[in-house]
Amino acid sequence: MNGHFREFEDEYLETMYEFFEKQANEPVRNRDLANALGVSPASATEMIQRLAGKGMVDYVPYKGATLTEKGMIHGQKMKRRHRLAEVFLQRVSFQGDMHATACRLEHAIDDDLEVALTLLLGEPQIDPSGRDIPKASEEISQRVRSSKTQIRLLSELSDTESGILEAIFLDADEFKLLKKQGFVIGSEVTCSDDSYILSNGSRVQVSPALASKLLVRTLSG
Repeated sequence: MNGHFREFEDEYLETMYEFFEKQANEPVRNRDLANALGVSPASATEMIQRLAGKGMVDYVPYKGATLTEKGMIHGQKMKRRHRLAEVFLQRVSFQGDMHATACRLEHAIDDDLEVALTLLLGEPQIDPSGRDIPKASEEISQRVRSSKTQIRLLSELSDTESGILEAIFLDADEFKLLKKQGFVIGSEVTCSDDSYILSNGSRVQVSPALASKLLVRTLSG
């Protein structure tokens, strides 16, 4: 029960952050918050009072609530994880309700998984709807910076640079085509002029769009 209630708190803070994105520092009225979340105004008022007691929001009855520094950090973190989840779902060609599924996934993302997703997805800046992905916390950013030289988009390799193919984000037809050409997980790929040399010795041309959907672990030395 506590886990579910914590998720409700996350949703409120995340939604408060959405309001902040639209109108920074403007108080959010409980009725507007209730409409955004699909709950009753009474439920919204009760949760805002609870969050105020935890120091997450500043609340003035009849005027509305604003995020405190503590609440802002948490709301931004949840919105970042939601939009990272949407990018991930798009990359794996998810056919269901992306927003609803991302809402469920965001609560399962901890710091370690946020770092892994950030690296895996190539540090995306916008989500599938074109909205900015909030910046990571300084701790997460430091961890990403210390690791980002290891995981790269294939399209980012410079001439003669090599990497081991780690992940492929393609639809079924694209995947079949590249697999037939020799692109398989674990194979070495070397950038050479306007093409790529694979472990089997074949030279393959890949469009920048497709190359941006392949992740490699760069080789040292």
